[in-house]
Amino acid sequence: MIRNNQIQFASPEAIRAFQEERLRETLRYLEEHSRFYREMFRREGIDPRDIRTLDDLQRLPVTTKEQLQLRNDDFRCVAPRQIIDYVTTSGTLGDPVTFALTEGDLDRLAYNEMLSFTTAGCTPDDIIQLMVTLDRRFMAGLAYFLGARMLGCGVTRVGNGIPELQWDTIRRIAPTTCMVIPSFLLRLADFAQASGIDFRRSPLRRALCIGEGLRDPDSFELNTLGRQIHERWPELELFSTYASTEMQSSFTECPCHCGGHLPPDLIIVEFLDDEGRPVADGEPGEVTVTTLGVEGMPLLRFRTGDVCRHYSEPCRCGRNTVRLGSLLGRKGQMIKFKGTTLYPPALFDILDNIPEVENYLVEVFTGSLGTDQVQIRVGSRDHSEELVKRIKDVFRSKVRVAPDILFEPAELIAKLQMPPTSRKAVKFIDLRNNTLH
Repeated sequence: MIRNNQIQFASPEAIRAFQEERLRETLRYLEEHSRFYREMFRREGIDPRDIRTLDDLQRLPVTTKEQLQLRNDDFRCVAPRQIIDYVTTSGTLGDPVTFALTEGDLDRLAYNEMLSFTTAGCTPDDIIQLMVTLDRRFMAGLAYFLGARMLGCGVTRVGNGIPELQWDTIRRIAPTTCMVIPSFLLRLADFAQASGIDFRRSPLRRALCIGEGLRDPDSFELNTLGRQIHERWPELELFSTYASTEMQSSFTECPCHCGGHLPPDLIIVEFLDDEGRPVADGEPGEVTVTTLGVEGMPLLRFRTGDVCRHYSEPCRCGRNTVRLGSLLGRKGQMIKFKGTTLYPPALFDILDNIPEVENYLVEVFTGSLGTDQVQIRVGSRDHSEELVKRIKDVFRSKVRVAPDILFEPAELIAKLQMPPTSRKAVKFIDLRNNTLH
């Protein structure tokens, strides 16, 4: 695998030429080692040597999550003795999908996170506090540790939750940066305030955030959650990231905060409409990825199900890579409610902006007429009809429709948000196909 951490600063033409050479290497590797893709080439009558440019990718069929789940082992390109680490990600049919990583894949993962940290401005002088899990078959936690180690940063592995231990670690070790689910930062601030800790004078100055959106999908401005954190803790600079187990790569904001940068030596990305056609800059499209340099389970034109906007103009930071906007939603989570198309993140942003709402679950199910119905289970001390009316009025003003509101104890909602097998808080339950998000 040829890596070039300076290619992101090259001209768009040089980046494209670099990626096309890596693409040809990947196709040769797949033809030789992947049962799934070798069968696909033969079935479709495609000679992979004829796929030479990024535009040629459109001649190939896409890979789906269902295929990845049903034929999981057929995507493996190495013998079992070469596999060092096994991780899982969620699948469309209920059971998780297993990913197998070689020594080279772990090295690639470390390199990706080193790029991620440097994109956000980290240097070897930083100390990074990992407020995320390294267990539960979770790829990202290990990736962060390996990346910080490759960069030369100090690392402290605290794991998720336990605000008291987080603050004790901050006091003892003085980390400058944290990897964190952003809503947990509000819990940290609450605990600090209740414990007499002046959190705004802590050494933490940078937070790389995972799992939840921080910015409005229609702009690069902070969304409700991002604004709440910034207003409470303005000394902490927030960086959005986007990643997935399948692509074994990540998009990370630079200090200009205008989208996550593509690591061009690790991944090729397309943005496709419902018919599989590329969309223009600024238009919603499904993130579709081709991994570069993966040995264990490389993927070709894998449709992630995530819908985002992308931007190609050069960034003020000097990078000329494609930038990814905030997640609009997941294709499988799209809701058609009373004639309006909705994605869960838009509903989350509304609920996060209502002070009386302590926590919530958004549920979508199929009604008696076969149409999507939305119910929001709200944890709040105020169960008044006035609050119901105000919540519905906000929804009507923001998304034109109002879901049903059901009040429940906040303690119950908190338990439902963290089922035993979950690695992050659940806010969306899709009863149309019984999935948690």
